[in-house]
Amino acid sequence: MGRTAIHSALLVFLNTACFAEPAISLHVKVPMRDGVKLCANIFRPAASGRFPVVLQRTPYRKVPELTAGLRAFIDRGYAVVTQDVRGRYDSEGEFHQFLQERNDGEDTIAWITRQPWSDGRIGMFGGSYVGMAQWRAALSGHPALKAISPAVAGGDEYMDRYYSRGGGFRLAHRLRWIAENFKPPEQSVVDFDKMITYLPLNRADRFLTGQVIDFYQAAMSHPSYDDYWRALSTRLHLDQIKLPVQLEAGWYDNFVESDLEVWQALRAAGRPARIIVGPWGHNLSPDMPQADFGPQARQPLRRTEIEWFDAWVRQSAPPPPNAVRYFVMGANQWRESASWPPEGTAPRALYLSSRKGAQSLNGDGRLQLKNPRKSGIDRYDYDPRKAVPTLGGAVCCNAKVFPWGPFDQRPVEGRRDVLVYTSDRLKEDLTIAGAVRVVLFVASSAPDTDFMAKLVDVDPAGRASILCDGMLRLRYRESIDRPTRYHPGSVERIEIDAGVVSNVFKSGHRIRLDISSSNFPKYDRNLNTGRPQAEEKEIRTARQEVRHGGQSASQLILPVVKNP
Repeated sequence: MGRTAIHSALLVFLNTACFAEPAISLHVKVPMRDGVKLCANIFRPAASGRFPVVLQRTPYRKVPELTAGLRAFIDRGYAVVTQDVRGRYDSEGEFHQFLQERNDGEDTIAWITRQPWSDGRIGMFGGSYVGMAQWRAALSGHPALKAISPAVAGGDEYMDRYYSRGGGFRLAHRLRWIAENFKPPEQSVVDFDKMITYLPLNRADRFLTGQVIDFYQAAMSHPSYDDYWRALSTRLHLDQIKLPVQLEAGWYDNFVESDLEVWQALRAAGRPARIIVGPWGHNLSPDMPQADFGPQARQPLRRTEIEWFDAWVRQSAPPPPNAVRYFVMGANQWRESASWPPEGTAPRALYLSSRKGAQSLNGDGRLQLKNPRKSGIDRYDYDPRKAVPTLGGAVCCNAKVFPWGPFDQRPVEGRRDVLVYTSDRLKEDLTIAGAVRVVLFVASSAPDTDFMAKLVDVDPAGRASILCDGMLRLRYRESIDRPTRYHPGSVERIEIDAGVVSNVFKSGHRIRLDISSSNFPKYDRNLNTGRPQAEEKEIRTARQEVRHGGQSASQLILPVVKNP
């Protein structure tokens, strides 16, 4: 039967199904290979018939009723299965983050194929941990899983969920998630300020939940990117992913850089893949403090998921383009590209300089097109007890206590422990799309410390909106695979991955780079002792230097789109 005939038959089916009452089965026990039973809710378009199935496996409690989002699948002729993962809510067993999802996902898929209401074709959807569970199931290679659509899920547990590309621990993200999900039922969530200032870090799980959390202790024991993390990485095992993948990501979400890298790798391997990147946080919504991206920022993501499954699960529609659909902030418009970064993108350097000093907004730090001939040094003291607070940006995952978005950075740029470098006003629009890098020549009085870089868009009225940021722990200046000893006082060239973004700096705006040694509590505070961070309670102040000009060509490197 050709696709036209299949499509016609589908329309007849849908017209019939729309008038049928959905069939709902709650708390269905699904046996795993080791005898543990996982609990699932099942929603079907009608009481009889075989349907393609979309599956969601979650640690956050399975959906108990037919919501509008699930109804969209039902109306399209899909059955929906939502399941509590092992050890969560109504499912049996013990929860072991990451390790359980491959086998349990494969066993659940196999069980679905044996049910009389399943036609043996399955897709998976959902975000964050639910997206990670999709990747694990896909790695199993079960032939009934035809396509997945992970949202804001990332592709590497070290870089996305626990640490970062510069080796700093994602403090607020991890501690709040553990506190919300693993505290005793009768206990309230620990106060956020007490949570993030608790030391030592390797006992924070006990402080938050009253118990030892095995996966948290494993993370504390593996601060470098070693074999433990390589085994857990999706990104490093994408050669095992053979099915079509649609990704959804947000510029103000923790995982956007990995989401884009995963898409690039899948396309390089010839896999069907698309990604949608919007001006969103972890909830895939443009609604956030201090932000207005216009009505066009909203996208019908459930509809795009259904279109993806229609193409690859049911095979009743042509495949969508294997492209990056991305929102350009500043211009507030959508663009599409067959590559990332878009064709015609090239690096452009802006060099750091100052005369009297770049400390705070009151300094004279500048970004300029040419490296100054004369060298200079900007100094500041970094005291972890008075760390520079996080103001928006790409953070995760509870916006009520730790909001994301393009916050105005002037409240922190007024501090003496923040170096501020600003360009002249632009005479014409400048479009960037891709990864932002910062090269610095630095020195410190501490045996280990951190350096932070933040890209900011300054409008004509002076508002300084954060676009992206990144950090580097000095011990990881050569590689996050293994630490390298730093000798206090020595000058080192470091490179900071400052995130990924698409933005138009409008004419009249200025480009700004903020440098500091803390962004707290997005990252843990480096306590400056050089000893293992997880065990440390002693706090020291460090004297920091950023050198520029001459042989110390510190620079901001932007991915400039020549012909947007």
